[in-house]
Amino acid sequence: MRQGVSRFLPRARLPLLTDKASLRWVPRMLVMAAVLFAWDASATLGDRFTAARDAVIAMFPSRRRPGADPQGFLRTLRRQSARLLLTVTTRLRRCVRRVAGRSHWHTAAGAAAAGGRWATFGVDGSRVECPRTAANESALGCAGRKKTGPQLFVTSVFHVGTGLLWDFRRGTGKASERHHLLDMLGTLPANAMLLADAGFTGYELMRAISGGGRRFLIRVGASVTLLRRLGWCVEERAGTVYLWPTKVQRQKKAPPLTLRLITLVDGRNRRMHLLTDVVDERELSDAEAATLYAQRWGAELIYRSLKQTMGRRRMVCGNPEHAAVELDWAVVGLWVLGLMAADALVGAGQAPARLSVARALRPVRRAITSATPRYARGRRLTLAQALRGATKDRYVRLRPKTARCPVNKKRDRPPGEPVARMASEVEITQARILMAKRLVT
Repeated sequence: MRQGVSRFLPRARLPLLTDKASLRWVPRMLVMAAVLFAWDASATLGDRFTAARDAVIAMFPSRRRPGADPQGFLRTLRRQSARLLLTVTTRLRRCVRRVAGRSHWHTAAGAAAAGGRWATFGVDGSRVECPRTAANESALGCAGRKKTGPQLFVTSVFHVGTGLLWDFRRGTGKASERHHLLDMLGTLPANAMLLADAGFTGYELMRAISGGGRRFLIRVGASVTLLRRLGWCVEERAGTVYLWPTKVQRQKKAPPLTLRLITLVDGRNRRMHLLTDVVDERELSDAEAATLYAQRWGAELIYRSLKQTMGRRRMVCGNPEHAAVELDWAVVGLWVLGLMAADALVGAGQAPARLSVARALRPVRRAITSATPRYARGRRLTLAQALRGATKDRYVRLRPKTARCPVNKKRDRPPGEPVARMASEVEITQARILMAKRLVT
């Protein structure tokens, strides 16, 4: 376990030995305990901490034993969390790039569409429940439906080719996933293609994505107003539209965004509208766009793994600062678990996208309690060998996946039709004036 986790942790800036002799939780042991704390299946804070601490003591038998108070552990982790997260997540992104390699860095549709220029990423956000303590209710508030408790909001970016996390941001239940994405754009490579749902629309966000040399494919709905025949683009085609929403942007001399509207129809005759800044169909056809956008579903699988498989649908800390740190390191724990299993699969000649988080978590949890991961013909398997079998089933479903006793699920209405109107004479004139000024300068 120690070797498996340490392989994805940075060696520098995460020391095991420090000059401060009185320090009970040194940085490397602290991070290791935080990851094991996220993996443990216990229902209470005390049991998770005890299991994680016992495992860390077994991993570092020659080191001074860390503190035995779970609140002291959380206070120490809270004080150092921001610095440690920056160090660890930077290293984890490099590991994702290494595990992906040349074979899995680009998705099949993205590589075919762009000649291998695009690495595809998906983004989505989700809320996580917290205990109904007075401190949590006061600091976090309630952002969901009626009768919901205090919540935290996390926005994650994942790499489509491997299904592994790439970055994340966390805030209160009312945090903006658009602002989270804006903060994460700098971590994306210059050749990234970003897939997002209708919650990530907006002129400023799309302009920021395109301005960094990246591309996007975003679903749009009735909240978006697009312009046709503005005359900004030299060659306007059937799907060419412009996003130039308010007078404020025009007064700031912000140019309109030249985009392409793609309308898809599924087997149930339902229409879906995608907006992309790849205006040339030879670079990205409608069929390739449909294939790419379907892979955004990997974000939902990540949240299912976090909430259902790892059991982190609800945090256990009653202190809002501790709950936030708990969620941060739960996401990091899922990230490290995915890297460990994906690296084992790639080493066995399999695709990392075949990773099953549930099958990877079982031997890891058994290893935390020093149990045997699994036996094969009387031979004990190492953790790495057990992770090579953490793959999805290859069966083909013959019946729809419906429950015998239906439950009340959240069924959000799909986005409506975007408004795509003809540009007015005033807007055409403003565009011409702005273009003339840009040509002069």
